[in-house]
Amino acid sequence: MKDVDGRGSDGLREAPEDLDSLDLESRLTQEHHQSLRLWLRMLSCTLRIENEIRSRLRTSFGITLPRFDLMAQLERHPDGLRMGELSRRMMVTGGNITGITDQLEREQLVVRVPDAKDRRAFAVKLTPAGRLAFAEMAAVHERWIDEILSEIPAEDKDSMIGLLSTMKRRIRIGDGRPASS
Repeated sequence: MKDVDGRGSDGLREAPEDLDSLDLESRLTQEHHQSLRLWLRMLSCTLRIENEIRSRLRTSFGITLPRFDLMAQLERHPDGLRMGELSRRMMVTGGNITGITDQLEREQLVVRVPDAKDRRAFAVKLTPAGRLAFAEMAAVHERWIDEILSEIPAEDKDSMIGLLSTMKRRIRIGDGRPASS
């Protein structure tokens, strides 16, 4: 139900009801627990955006989202990151990082270099070509995100950022304590 200004009962402006595709939320009813409905709503939105970005990256740049994400991590750390640190930051296995790094290295977008602190270990760094390629992709990626979220008014985005920040601070993880922000 919409209010006079087009906002739904949740306080956010509602999108047109032209979304025929089924998603994670489609299996829920009002009888389901509110926390479950919230989690699936957030997951559904995230997956929709992620799938669109994944498709656009593949079509426009011939690159996968995991490869883009690894390059994004390296762009923030010009001195490079160890494979284990990349694995931790991207929340994937070391084997996944090795495979992605091997692909990017074959394309001369990254290079493995001896770690300055431990000569037995290696860090992964973007090459100059990798930096240039990532800069182009990142600029386009930012425009895509802006386009995908363009129907959401700025004040709603600000509200959601605030609410999700509060949620992030208050979420209880494994041991029952709130997660750190």
